[in-house]
Amino acid sequence: MENESYRASNGTESTIVCYAPTMITTNGVWQGDNPLDYSLPLFILQLTLVVVTTRILVFVLKPFRQPRVISEILGGVLLGPSVLGRFDSFASTVFPLRSVMVLETMANVGLLYFLFLVGVEMDISVIRRTGKKAMAIALSGMILPFIIGAGFSVLMHKESQVMTQGTFILFLGVALSVTAFPVLARILAELKLVNTELGKIALSSALVNDICAWILLAIAIAMAENETTTLASLWVVLSSAGFVAFCVFVVRPAVSWMIRRTPEGETFSDFYICLILTGVMISGFVTDAIGTHSVFGAFVFGLVIPNGPLGVTLIEKLEDFVSGLLLPLFFAMSGLKTDVASIKGTSTWGTLFLVISLACAGKVIGTLIVAVLYQMTVREGITLGLLMNTKGLVEMIILNVGKDQKVLDDESFAIMVIVAVTMTGIIMPIVTAIYRPAKRFIPYKRRTIQRSKPDAELRALVCIHTPRNVPTIINLLEASHATRKSPICVYVLHLVELTGRASAMLIVHNMRKSGRPALNRTQAQSDHIINAFENYEQHSGCVSVQPLTAISPYSTMHEDICNLAEDKRVAFIIIPFHKQQTVDGGMEATNPAFRLVNQNVLANAPCSVGILVDRGLSGSTRLAANQVSHHLAVLFFGGPDDREALSYAWRMSEHPGISLTVMRFLPGEDAAEPAQQPSGDPTDPRILTVETENEREKLFDEEFINDFRMKNASDESICYVEKVVNNGEETVASIRSMDNVHDLFIVGRGQGMISPLTAGLTDWSECPELGAIGDLLASSDFAATVSVLVVQQYVGVGQQEMIGTPDSPGQLDEQYGTIQLMNRRSPAPRGQAVYSP
Repeated sequence: MENESYRASNGTESTIVCYAPTMITTNGVWQGDNPLDYSLPLFILQLTLVVVTTRILVFVLKPFRQPRVISEILGGVLLGPSVLGRFDSFASTVFPLRSVMVLETMANVGLLYFLFLVGVEMDISVIRRTGKKAMAIALSGMILPFIIGAGFSVLMHKESQVMTQGTFILFLGVALSVTAFPVLARILAELKLVNTELGKIALSSALVNDICAWILLAIAIAMAENETTTLASLWVVLSSAGFVAFCVFVVRPAVSWMIRRTPEGETFSDFYICLILTGVMISGFVTDAIGTHSVFGAFVFGLVIPNGPLGVTLIEKLEDFVSGLLLPLFFAMSGLKTDVASIKGTSTWGTLFLVISLACAGKVIGTLIVAVLYQMTVREGITLGLLMNTKGLVEMIILNVGKDQKVLDDESFAIMVIVAVTMTGIIMPIVTAIYRPAKRFIPYKRRTIQRSKPDAELRALVCIHTPRNVPTIINLLEASHATRKSPICVYVLHLVELTGRASAMLIVHNMRKSGRPALNRTQAQSDHIINAFENYEQHSGCVSVQPLTAISPYSTMHEDICNLAEDKRVAFIIIPFHKQQTVDGGMEATNPAFRLVNQNVLANAPCSVGILVDRGLSGSTRLAANQVSHHLAVLFFGGPDDREALSYAWRMSEHPGISLTVMRFLPGEDAAEPAQQPSGDPTDPRILTVETENEREKLFDEEFINDFRMKNASDESICYVEKVVNNGEETVASIRSMDNVHDLFIVGRGQGMISPLTAGLTDWSECPELGAIGDLLASSDFAATVSVLVVQQYVGVGQQEMIGTPDSPGQLDEQYGTIQLMNRRSPAPRGQAVYSP
């Protein structure tokens, strides 16, 4: 292998790279070969370096909430001539000139298939439904930056460049005016703005902007392929239009025929999949031969594939490999080509900052004008403008093509890459600082079922991870007895983990009512859940259902749930337990992250919470209202959680198909008094406080139970039993001795309650978030395989919570005589929930 430089006749230095075609794989170090002299081992090392570097940067930049594209470009910049590439030994060993062709080729193959997937996932019909506002915002956000880009192209265009001024204007204008839909979608999810009106407008506008950018990109490439704008450019545009028409009128019907040939529910044959993946390559080849970039062909080919199971199959087969391994290579290549040292002189750096600030301002001003015309606030308009400055894939393609076609020199390319990274990087911090949707904390009366009036609407928030939990939750709601007097409003929240995929993001934007097939598995699940609940709503006259989707990392998912509960003023949140029943009756964890979500919800919820251990409720089928027949059991030990559990069961018992058994556990003579904390001097006021709290709780329990028994004395479907036990062992024995006819146990979590009746049960507790009794009932070794609902009552964080509640502090003295409330400024302990019949 040899490298030879020579001086050409015109005086410019060129490089010829000669390589032996046999030097692909090495014979091994024992034969005296250096693996890095061979193309395959070298490529594997380069790919590993790129992936490891970008992953480390993703981890480092995570606290700053930066999108992944930033890490991928910066990874390339680090490995390139700007940082590590400055060391000749590193550059010549790891990224020698001869290896660039292999790297570029693989990066472009990855790009080809990634854009094919983007096309498959994109639903053009969304554009039609975006409305005038999103269309106007998208176009206004493109025009002004395009004009600014055109103005700067005059400053940055050099006489030495072979390109015409017109082509340079087009490249720079498109690069500055484009918005990256996938990157923006992730930023909105991080900022918890996806489900807001602002988020929906931003996503719609970005989608329109993306399509416009593709059209402009095709024209820019067509012009760039020809050094002078001649008739050839026209032929390129016409040929591209012909290719699009061929895809729409020939390829789409052919793919539809393949889909029809495959019976519903069956997998597509390998032959069909292979044919489509080959079609991507052929499309890339054709458009490259025409004179537009190969990625344009792959994108159009993906766009004509009908949404549905075929799209799902292709995405599942390709996405992780392409976007996880090959796509970072493309962004890293952009970084490797970026030499910050090529930006020379103070004036050039000045131009760079001017480009960043004016292009950013152009987008913000253009968007703000239209936003104000549509009666949006100035703050919302500025936020929207900032969000539309998100850069990503399309811009990097434009810049790379521009560099390859000699439209951009090294300096211009480096400037534009820094512009892209800076503009995308500053969005999250600025938007976080200027746009925080006001947290409307309004203390309201009914945050619990116990405090809800019998003739008022019950608002519940149901969280669902997978369709598996849907039948049991619907049967539970069906049994909750919605009537004209007391209807139920259900907010159904599908919880989706935020990943790097754009495909997961589209489902929020595309809550379709058109009956079209789903774009991917996540959306298929979402559709399944929504359809099931809408069907339930249609068959239940007094239930209203509102489906929503929350896309978040599991670590912050509870914020979405709690904020929604706050905004919608719900009294009860139902979340599924993180374990599910196996065929042999045992319990296995589905996803450990679900447990973290549940624990965070219990700690932060603004209302009562129920964790549902799903073991089927009347099997896995959904029951109609007149078919409901359940045997419920409430195990009552005392305390606010148990009162809330009984309140919910009480409501359910009013349903004609429900029979309820309430088993109240009372301490026997031998029951040990619970150990008080802190121990020591019996006159210690802290001990007195704890004892006072216990006495107060007992008083509340007696009031509540007496009220329950008095009002249901003549109801034959309700059975009240009292069990006297002395310790945890006797409690467990009593529970095990219960009749095996119950479908559902409703128990309190018992948080903060010290009882001799459950002493020792927590010692071997697997899931403390269920409490001692809930954990016992949910454990694999418990004989009965019955669903369990573990309830935690919302008590409030301080006296201010009680503003406007029916029981004001002044009334308590009259009602309970001896009970004195603590100082108003002190936080209210759990025991201060007041029962109001």
